[in-house]
Amino acid sequence: MEKPPYIRLNFDSENNGRPLNVEQLVRVIRKQLLLDTHFKGCRLPPVRALAHQLGLSKNTIQTAYDELRAQGLVESKDRSGLFVVDGGIPRSVDSPVNVPGPELKKITYIGYSKPKQNDSISLSSVYIDPNILPKEKLTACFKSVLKSPGIQEFNDPQGMPALREKIASRLRDRGMDVVADHIIMTNGSMQAIDLVTRALASKVVAMEDPSYWPGKHLFEMNGIKTVGLPIDPFSGMDEKIWQERLAENRPGLVYLTTNFQNPNGYSYTSAEISKVVQWAKEFNFGILEDDWGAEMLSYSEFKPGLRATGGKNVLYLNSFTKKLFPSLRIGYLAANEQTIEPLLMAKRVSTGATPGIIEAALFEFLDRGYYDTHLKNIQEELDIRYEHCLTLLRECMPDEVKWTSPGGGPVLWLEVPHRVDLPLLMTRLNEKGVSIKLPTNAFFGKPHSHGFKIGYAFLSLPEMEEGIEKLSQEIKRQLRI
Repeated sequence: MEKPPYIRLNFDSENNGRPLNVEQLVRVIRKQLLLDTHFKGCRLPPVRALAHQLGLSKNTIQTAYDELRAQGLVESKDRSGLFVVDGGIPRSVDSPVNVPGPELKKITYIGYSKPKQNDSISLSSVYIDPNILPKEKLTACFKSVLKSPGIQEFNDPQGMPALREKIASRLRDRGMDVVADHIIMTNGSMQAIDLVTRALASKVVAMEDPSYWPGKHLFEMNGIKTVGLPIDPFSGMDEKIWQERLAENRPGLVYLTTNFQNPNGYSYTSAEISKVVQWAKEFNFGILEDDWGAEMLSYSEFKPGLRATGGKNVLYLNSFTKKLFPSLRIGYLAANEQTIEPLLMAKRVSTGATPGIIEAALFEFLDRGYYDTHLKNIQEELDIRYEHCLTLLRECMPDEVKWTSPGGGPVLWLEVPHRVDLPLLMTRLNEKGVSIKLPTNAFFGKPHSHGFKIGYAFLSLPEMEEGIEKLSQEIKRQLRI
């Protein structure tokens, strides 16, 4: 049986760094043992450990302990050490006393049921099939940077300067006014949103309805009022409702995902981008652009987004997470000279710095040209899966079901008739080894779209065929076709 942990005692209040004699030791220990009844039955520090801590000889510590034993305060038990006398069996200082717990905010996520089968087909994943991710090349980059002198000590809250310059250069190539000094590296896109939330003066944020639900909940958990701006996966924004809600609520920030929005896969048209920029000037709100899906567009062509169209006052975030490895949590936030310092301070007081080794490996991956090659490869692979998904839907789905054609990104939106009971559909599919996610928490109130996302990027072609076939069967079953 392992020895129980020993209690911690404070000696600095007595010695000020100078050696204690036996009398002082006994007085300090006795005072603390009598002060707290919770110490009864607990083990004292071992002689060797206390001698090391105080810079004293073991004989001095042992003599003090002998005096405490003579006074009846401590006793030796089963060769396990000295224990505070309580007349019972020795117990651990870690024995819980059941103090009250903190009162936390209640957060729930409705709409996803974990499948029973470990090998279930996930039809709604936003991730890319790990079999087409660049494991070998990333491994080579990590091995390379681990050999670099000084990498273990690297710790810059803003992020590796060379990596930030590499990212800024890529953004400038896409028409954005960005410099490396105005970029902050983050632990994925969620930390970028978190930094904005911490630094934001306004308590009103408008965003798409449906929205990226973790971002929505993050704003709300921090006491920020969120205003929904309805976005339809087929027809886009409702300009009349958007304008009315922006005028009525006067948000300090509008948070939008311009390419392949999660959950509905929608990408804003150039006209819609221009309209948002116009409203920003009219209603005086800032913009946070989440552009996580921009590099998942076929043929590597980019249309100007909000940062490129609205200028450097637009906060811009992106992430490498889903395009490289889900476990590689790294992204960035692009600000400007007015906003960089509050955002950087928010990072300093929250997480300090992004892991420098990950930043250095990512720089190596970009600098060697691996990232551009990888993007080309996944775009080609996703095109194959996207076209196959469209073919399967056209072959399998009844006429009343419709879906979007985003042309890129990892997901499309499937809309079903209201006669289809979505929770029941999810349960029945789960029983057949297929999982879907219902984006209930992504909507503001009752969902105005009756459907869910299909994540074709995660599935192999055989998995896609099986999953969509079973989905079609269950939909037809509810429609009685």
